[in-house]
Formats: sequence, C-alpha cells, structure tokens
Amino acid sequence: MTNSMKPHRRFAKVVKAASLPLALCCTLLAPSEALAENCRLSLSQPRIDYGSIRRGAEAQSTTVMLTVRSISVNVLCIEPAAMALRFVGIAADGQGFRFGREGRYRLSLKNAQVDGRPVDWAVAHVPGAPASGQLLPGQAVVAHAAGGPVVGRRLTALVDIHTELPSDALAVRSEIHLEGQGSFELVSSAVPPSQ
Repeated sequence: MTNSMKPHRRFAKVVKAASLPLALCCTLLAPSEALAENCRLSLSQPRIDYGSIRRGAEAQSTTVMLTVRSISVNVLCIEPAAMALRFVGIAADGQGFRFGREGRYRLSLKNAQVDGRPVDWAVAHVPGAPASGQLLPGQAVVAHAAGGPVVGRRLTALVDIHTELPSDALAVRSEIHLEGQGSFELVSSAVPPSQ
C-alpha cells in the first residue's frame, strides 16, 4: 500500500453548544489486483476541514448546509483502461452517505476528462440512466462519450462534497464525536454495482 493509498477517516467533533468543528476525510482503495497493477487513483487532498461552525442563522432552518468543498480525483494507468468510479461508504439514504448519526454528504463529479477529452458519466449496469455525475451508494459511474464507455490512460475530475447536518446536531452541552468512513474505488465496468 503506497502513502496515497493509506486509509483515512472522516470525523467531526461537536464542542459546547456553540461550535461544531468538522473534518471530512476520504480513503483510497484499489478494488482488484489487475486494476491496482495497471492504474493508480489519487486525490488532491484526503482530508477536508470545515473548521468551526457557530450556531446562528442556521438555527432558523431544520438543516445546516456546510460550504461545498471540492477535491480533484486523478487516475493514471500504464495501459488504456475503462474509467469507472465508485464511492463506498455507509449509506444515509439512496442519495448520500452518512456523516455522524444524522448528517449526510453527497458527492458529485464534474469537469471530467479522459486523456484531455471531456466526458460525461453514466451509471454502470443501468442502460439509459441519465448522466448525473452523482456518486450514489451501491452504484458505479462510467466515463462516457459519444454514447459509449471511454478507454484511456488518464482521468481527471473534480468532486464536489455537499455536507449537511440537522440543526439540532449543533445543540449539544458537551463535546461529541461525529465520524464516518468511505473510499473511492476505480472499478472495472464488468463488476456488478452491488459488489
């Protein structure tokens, strides 16, 4: 396992009813030996720190939306390969992943390119599904162009991280710890979405 492939955790602490320092970390894993030998997946930063969040205007709403953060994901392959990604984490619902007991985060891919050419994303194993670029629990997305999967040596994309918590998560009397874990995976488009 290389340094860029070491596991990291996503966590947050809620401190005294007034502030909520949050950090979001991502783990990188390679799903199969063949892809691991041919391709390397990396992130621009494995940890996102939201800093302190003061309870204020958010108290009027039932949900606190944190500032959207972006990281870049890069895949470099020795031999051309189909580019498919999946994020594995504890599902909060069908649209996002769990953060703490009640919070969630959603991941969306944008500005993707394979070998310098723009690509869209299609849900693997769901013909005709709209290309949304969302990384959803239990699904892989495949780089597509001109109606078919794209094969290449280099993939670059931005990942937007949308994190939200219920506003009552800020109403605490003592420090609590919020944590979640997940991993980005480069997968073969032949792998079923539930594996």
